[in-house]
Amino acid sequence: MARISEAKAGGKQVIAFLDTIAVAEIGDWLLAHSDDGYNILVGSTPPQRTKTGIVPANLMVFEGYTAHPNIYHAATDSTAAGRYQLLGKYYPPYAKQLGLKDFSPESQDAIAIQQIKECRALPLIQAGHFAMAVKLCARIWASFPGNTYDQHPKSIEFLTQVFKDKGGQVAVG
Repeated sequence: MARISEAKAGGKQVIAFLDTIAVAEIGDWLLAHSDDGYNILVGSTPPQRTKTGIVPANLMVFEGYTAHPNIYHAATDSTAAGRYQLLGKYYPPYAKQLGLKDFSPESQDAIAIQQIKECRALPLIQAGHFAMAVKLCARIWASFPGNTYDQHPKSIEFLTQVFKDKGGQVAVG
C-alpha cells in the first residue's frame, strides 16, 4: 500500500490509484517479495511457468533510499526504479520541484502524484472516473493501455478490478 497519508495524497481514491499503478507496473509477486516495490529495479521478473518448466524469478532490488539509484539495465534500455518505475533522469527535477531529500517510499508516492497532476488526472481519480484517468496517465506508465512504449499494457478491465480491490470506487455513467 502507498505509504503517503490519505490527506497528503488527496484521498483514498488516489491511494487506490497509486496501488493500481504499482500492481500494473510491477505485479503482485514482486510487490510481495520486495519493500512493496519501492526498491525494485527495472528488469525484475516473477517466476514464470513455461512449457518446459518454471523460469526462476529475477528479483533485482536497490539498497537505501538516499536518491534514485539510476542503474542502467541494458536489456530494457532503462534506468526505471521504484514502485512506479521512475526513470533516473526524472528524479532530480522532481526532487527539486517537490523539495524532496531522498527517494524514500513517501517521496516516490509524491512524485507519482505530481505526475498524475501533470496528466490532469487527479480530479478524475477523485471523482471515480477511472478509465479516463488511466487514459490520461498512459503516457507516463507503460503498463497502462494507450501507452506508446509497446510494452504489453494491462487491460482496462484488469486495472479497474485492481482499483476496486484496492478500495477505489468507480463512478457510474
